[in-house]
Amino acid sequence: MLLAQTAFETKMLLRNGEQLLLTVIIPTVLLVLFSAVDIVAVDGPGKRVDFLAPGLLALAVMSTAFTGQAIATGFERRYGVLKRLGASPLPRWALLTAKTGCVLVTEALQVALLSVIALALGWSPQGDPFSVLALLVLGTAAFSGLGLLMAGTLRAEATLAAANLVFILLLLAGGVIVPLSKFPSAVQSVLELLPIAALSDGLRSVLQTGAGVPWADLGILGGWAVLGLAAAARFFRWE
Repeated sequence: MLLAQTAFETKMLLRNGEQLLLTVIIPTVLLVLFSAVDIVAVDGPGKRVDFLAPGLLALAVMSTAFTGQAIATGFERRYGVLKRLGASPLPRWALLTAKTGCVLVTEALQVALLSVIALALGWSPQGDPFSVLALLVLGTAAFSGLGLLMAGTLRAEATLAAANLVFILLLLAGGVIVPLSKFPSAVQSVLELLPIAALSDGLRSVLQTGAGVPWADLGILGGWAVLGLAAAARFFRWE
């Protein structure tokens, strides 16, 4: 049942044009555009794509685990889909696990696609792949918890508006494309605590400079994951 529900959730996501725009097309276009055109200044050694690729991998995680999942789950809750599934032989924990599995499958496809495009643009990744995996897993947990919290507490229309607004704000102010060093120091210290900033900074430190395990960024993501998942489990409403 769990595998069947995971496959169903994944197929529904991949058939949704709006979800594909959010999770695949936007990160891909941003990667190609900002790698080719000198629109914003970037930090660190190497080519522009060496700075941009890690940030857009982080954006891909956020778009799927947070924005896409929040919107889809919010409307499923509004239309009574979650209530009906919760009354089916499929346990509620299995339903949420299937949604997590769908997120992980989608992210794997996103990471593979963006990596191929970035390599074609001249990306030269460095560092430990296990550190990258740890960052992606904790980032997924953090954004999933926040997405489910939003979907389970707000109305579907409010979730749609809030999730898209947060996506745009974090894209601009989360260190994805614009380096955090470009912001005032007082603002920068706050932005560094955001999950998207921790994920993009951690991936960049490993993949761009070949640094060791980014414990500080992993700690920030772990804290967001615990808080988000705990709050979602406590306040999520099925109807």
